[in-house]
Amino acid sequence: MGLLELNRLMSMRQRRRHRKIQSRSMSISSAKRKGLPGQQDVNPQACKRRTYSVPDLPKDIWHDILSLLPLSDAARAGCVSHTFVSSWRSHPNLTLSKETLGLNGNACGQDELARIFTNRVDCIMENHSGGLKTFKLDYCGSSFDTSCLNRWLDSAVTPGIEEVKLSMPLGCNAVYYGFPCSVLFSGSGNSIRHLHLSRCAFHPTAGLGCLTRLHLSQVHITGDELGHLLSNSLAMEELTLNGCGKIIHLKISCLLHRLNSLSVFNCTALQVIENKAPNVCLVRIDGALEERLVGDLLQVKELQMLDYYECDLVHYACSKLPFIMPNLETLGLSSAGEVSQTRVKHELISDEDSNMRQMLGHRHCNLKNVRIMGFCSAKSMVELTCHILENATSLERLTLDAIYDNSSYGDADRSCVGKKGECNPKSRSIIKHAHKGLWAIGKYVVEKVPSTVQLSVKKLCSRCHKIK
Repeated sequence: MGLLELNRLMSMRQRRRHRKIQSRSMSISSAKRKGLPGQQDVNPQACKRRTYSVPDLPKDIWHDILSLLPLSDAARAGCVSHTFVSSWRSHPNLTLSKETLGLNGNACGQDELARIFTNRVDCIMENHSGGLKTFKLDYCGSSFDTSCLNRWLDSAVTPGIEEVKLSMPLGCNAVYYGFPCSVLFSGSGNSIRHLHLSRCAFHPTAGLGCLTRLHLSQVHITGDELGHLLSNSLAMEELTLNGCGKIIHLKISCLLHRLNSLSVFNCTALQVIENKAPNVCLVRIDGALEERLVGDLLQVKELQMLDYYECDLVHYACSKLPFIMPNLETLGLSSAGEVSQTRVKHELISDEDSNMRQMLGHRHCNLKNVRIMGFCSAKSMVELTCHILENATSLERLTLDAIYDNSSYGDADRSCVGKKGECNPKSRSIIKHAHKGLWAIGKYVVEKVPSTVQLSVKKLCSRCHKIK
């Protein structure tokens, strides 16, 4: 429900009151015409007077209505009615960021931005009555006040809260903010289901029994600390680590029967992931699996691999995955050394190239969905795609995108995206390679697609990806 629905409800109430006033006015006018005794003159302006009031509903119902509004709309409603003020102050979902607080970072310096942001959040938290379900804080500015942060978290994390998300500013001159674990493990955080921390230090001392989703991005935490948290959080379903440079050896307990999704990226010090959780079916990882992931991979059905450096992931996918992941159904590859158009080191396929290598004996019997982003005209890329089409007997969909950018994951045509604005800028070389990649798809891939497979080739933007 937004302000539009709320205004509609109030308008209905006003119309009913207006009809009552009109009815009373007609009765009085009729009485005056009949010359009834004892009649009094009626001020015509009184009949036209309209008051703006809200429906007379119990306070708890208003609390429920205001809780459905976005934060900014709930705040505006609290400014126009005393009835709404208490509801706004008990709003169960707080998302505090530069956007929701209406701050323009370009209009003032980063120091001034941090000061204004702190003052506004401080005012909101001081007047909030508690009972939060969701607390999301995206701190902005060049610095932060530790005492204010601790005070806000202490007020927000109370029994009943389900989601906490804290994101500290980029490029902050101060040291990493030390997340106060006492607010979580003193009993107030027992109801937390989702915990998202970015750019801070986190040193847990216990587990969280209701925690199902843990996302840590650029967080200072050791492998032992994280392993201890995981082994005591048995409801865990999804674990995502990104840029956590303190983790060397990560142990995932066999007690985590509900854990089904594991994502690890940019953890530069990480050497081994010892996974004993029995039901992990989705893995997202950078680099080759055998170099890091130890454990039973037979249950993995979806794999997404990316590499920023020189690892030969395409060759690895062909030669290794059929043996270590025989039940794989969905595969996503992003390899800068092989896929990125500006770094292709392999032989490009020619117009008359008919000598295509084949990899006999490598069957992908369970592979159902394949997406290749940054598809180019490298001969090895075309050979891999043809190999998948010929050997993945359960394949249902193949998606090819000749450019790798933020829109690669969606199904929308880039021509539609381009009408709303500019696409991400690409060099002339990348655009040229992309057009050559589309040519290779039409020349060598399309004819090999079985009738049972849906081929989706993402088009280039008709405005931004022209060859000039």
